[in-house]
This record gives sequence, C-alpha cells and structure tokens, in this order.
Amino acid sequence: MPRNESLIPLKTLLFSFHATNTIMISFLPLYLSFKGLNGTEIGWVLAVGPLASIVSQPVWGYLSDKYKTVKWMIVICIIGFLLSSIVFFQMEYLGYILLVGAILYFFSSPVGALADSLGQRRADDLNVSFGTIRTWGSLGFALSALLIGELLERTGIEYMVWPYVIIGSVALLVSFRLTDVQVDTTPIRLSDVSKLLHNKTFVIFLTLMMFITITHRTNDSFIGLYITSIGGSENLVGLAWFVGVFSEAIVFALGAFWFRKFPSLVFIIIAGILYTFRWFLYATVNDPLFIIGLQVLHGLTFGVFYLAAFDFITRIIPKLLQATGHLIFYSVFFGISGIIGSIGGGIILEHYSGGTLYVVIGCSSLIGTISFIVFYLRQRRVTT
Repeated sequence: MPRNESLIPLKTLLFSFHATNTIMISFLPLYLSFKGLNGTEIGWVLAVGPLASIVSQPVWGYLSDKYKTVKWMIVICIIGFLLSSIVFFQMEYLGYILLVGAILYFFSSPVGALADSLGQRRADDLNVSFGTIRTWGSLGFALSALLIGELLERTGIEYMVWPYVIIGSVALLVSFRLTDVQVDTTPIRLSDVSKLLHNKTFVIFLTLMMFITITHRTNDSFIGLYITSIGGSENLVGLAWFVGVFSEAIVFALGAFWFRKFPSLVFIIIAGILYTFRWFLYATVNDPLFIIGLQVLHGLTFGVFYLAAFDFITRIIPKLLQATGHLIFYSVFFGISGIIGSIGGGIILEHYSGGTLYVVIGCSSLIGTISFIVFYLRQRRVTT
C-alpha cells in the first residue's frame, strides 16, 4: 500500500471525530443555557466529561495495550458514543443529563487519545511527522466550528444532535478501514502500568502541566458564553473557534519544519508564556470581534504546547505502555484539568465576570510557565 494512501483512513478519522468534538466543546454550553441551566449547573455538566475520561482513558489504554489493538478500541468507543449521544440530547432534567453525559463521555473521550496514539506510532513506522497527521483533526475541528456555527444560527441550537450524529457516523465508517499498529507481543500486566505512576519525571511533568492545561480547558468550556455575554452570537462563536483551530492546524502541519529545532520543554515554556499573554489580553476585551482576532494565538499556544508535551511523554514512557501512557496524559490534559476548569470557571463566571475568570487563569498559566522553566533547568542539570 502506498505510504500516503495508508494514512488516508486515519486522517479522515481525525478530521471527522474532531468535527464532532467541535460541536460538544463549542456549542454544548450554549445548548445547556438554552435548556435553562445556570452557570454553576453548566459547569457541573461540562465537568462530567473530564470526570468520565479520568476513568475511561486509562481503561481503554490498558485494554488497547493488553489486546494489542488500537483500531478496534476506537471502533467500540465510536459505536458507544453515537448510541449514547442520541439519548443524551433527549434529556431534560439535570440528573439525567449528568448520568447519560457520563456514559457518552466514557466512550467519546478516549477516541482522540487513541487516534493520536495510533497516529504517533504510524508516523514513527513511516518516518513522517506526527504533526502532518494530527493537523487533519484540527482542520476538522475548525471547519466544523465555522459551518456548524452558521447552521445552528439558522436552525436553532436545539438541533445540534443531528450534525453530531451524522459526522460521528462518518467517523465510525472510516474507522473500520484503519491500519492497526504492530506492537510488542509481550503480555502487559497491571503491575507494568503501575511503573508509569512510579516514574518521577512522568508524574512531575503531568502535575506542572495542569497549571496550564486547566486554563486551556476553562477557556474551551466558557469562551462561547463569554463571547455571547459581550454581544456575540452562535455564528461568531463558530467563527472564533474556526480562527483558533485553523491556526492550530497550520502549526501542526508545519511541525516538521520547526519542532525539532529545540528540546520539547523549550517549546512548552514558549507556549506557556504565550498562554499567559493570551489570557490577560482576553480579560481586557469587551468586543467579540477582538476575541476572534486574538484566537490566532490558539495555534501558538495549544498547538505548540500539545505537540511538545505529547512528544515529551512519548520519550519518557516504555514502548510497551505507549497507549496507556498516552491516555493517562490525555486524561490529565483534558480530564482532571477539565473538571477543575469547568467547575471553578462556572462558579467564577456566575458570581463575578468573564474578565475576572481570564485574570485568574492568566495567573495560573504564569505559575505553570515559571514552574516549567525550573523543571527544564533541573532536567538539563541532570543530563549534563
């Protein structure tokens, strides 16, 4: 099979899955607000996804490593989240929304990490840049944000279930054509997984990372509400996401040209500095059009940070435990950070203001950046 052709199903999966992810990340807060939930209640619902992912990500990663397949774990998860999403969008009461939402996220949250893990391994096998594969996920996210935002502006936010199920079905169909990875045949045991949690560098890195990833996940959850609170509409929310994720796609696509110039930790520090600058700027804005313009910084923050962090994690965990390690990383990046960001952000947004929220996360990002500078200097001292 030609090298480029072998990656078409994987790129299509990333494109379509992240297109569905856009719908939940960008428009679910607006949908819940339409349902009559207040800021704190919306925060609780948004926290259910990260909470479910903390459980589901390591479970699916372990099963993937145990049964030596990433492909079929992805297929099972997509079937699960499609079925549960149909039920989720029929729920009216907070308790039912939380319960079914947890089931939906149990299946949906591992797909991105499993697809990235598969992409990283395929990139290594074919000697291509992981960024050129991952950029298709960003393109799917960006185009979906733009088009679905316009669609929901015309039809109404209450109809967001339909594009979610249709695009998710495309992801399911293409997942059957994925090329699975050849992995080590050594059986994996639970005791092997515990080695990751005893890896001091791994644990410290994830802990420091949270000071920055919490800010990223808070913004993911509440940027839509922030834009509408200062006069924006659904299509402007979609446009903001399009600009941000399109810039992210460019960063991923050009990763082969810039990424190997310096150590991963250097790029993480640069991204942290830009995150801090970005959030403090957002705190001063009172026009939604300025938010859209500043979204260009999304690529230079999340794009750089995620690619560098994923690479660093890959290098410090054993190959036998790649899927497990990647999903633990993913569960911290999008799970634990998402819980703290969703609940804390919801409370701040309800009792204070969007500007206050962005000042708080700007301070958190600053702490994380300083911590990573210290971590990098200590790593250099150890290796020299």
